[in-house]
Amino acid sequence: MSERQTPQQPHPDHDRGLEFDVATLLDRRRALGLFGGAGLLALAGCATATTGSTSTPSASATASASASTSSSAGASTVGTEVPDETGGPYPGDGSNGVNVLDDSGIVRSDITSSFGTSTTKAEGVPLTVNLTVTDSANGYAAMSGVAVYLWHCDRDGNYSMYSQGVENENYLRGVQPTNGDGTATFTTIFPAAYSGRWPHIHFEVYRSTAEATSSGQIVKTSQLALPEAACRTVYATAGYEQSVRNLSQTSLTSDMVFGDDGGIHQLATVTGDATSGFVANLTIGV
Repeated sequence: MSERQTPQQPHPDHDRGLEFDVATLLDRRRALGLFGGAGLLALAGCATATTGSTSTPSASATASASASTSSSAGASTVGTEVPDETGGPYPGDGSNGVNVLDDSGIVRSDITSSFGTSTTKAEGVPLTVNLTVTDSANGYAAMSGVAVYLWHCDRDGNYSMYSQGVENENYLRGVQPTNGDGTATFTTIFPAAYSGRWPHIHFEVYRSTAEATSSGQIVKTSQLALPEAACRTVYATAGYEQSVRNLSQTSLTSDMVFGDDGGIHQLATVTGDATSGFVANLTIGV
């Protein structure tokens, strides 16, 4: 890309949903992931209706900000395939400029620091992400050995490798294989809320680590939503001041990604506190 955009000045094509991606990215590797099989195209139906960012979600997607910091994953149940979503303009997977997935060091659980020529660490409230992957074609059985590529913005709302000032950083990006329970775990920081979007984390699922690191087929591209209670707690701490205003100007149901199919299917369960850190658990079907 000839000129990088910052998330505070969103790319005009930023996170406009699956329909936009299909129409404009057919010539990219992402299209292969979306059309890898007929079963991977179907969007999940709405399990329950959600009326607003402060409404009570379904039991399978309950979010809380409690004192507990349990890291157990897979506590929630899943009965529908997670919706396909856009990877946005900052994927770092080679489909929109730079590619970090073929770099030595990308396979890691702790993604707080850059690797390679830089060791800059992204500052912020600690967050552990446990993403459990299940097979929608096999009774939602846990998928062991698949790979998850996860990325998100930093405390200032910037994306490494793209945003002004952090073009030479690659922090807050990493690949992990799922364990026997189908869970990939990442150590990171709580992302900012930037203008126009609800706080979120991007992810891609690949059939294996080898596929993820060699431009292989993407099985699923989607996003994880963070619950309002946890966001408000984090954004009250130093360094997240700009997120307070940005959060107040959007909601889950009005978000251009999470609200585009009439229901929220990617809301993580979050526990913890701003001092010891938070844990986000999400179980998805692919």
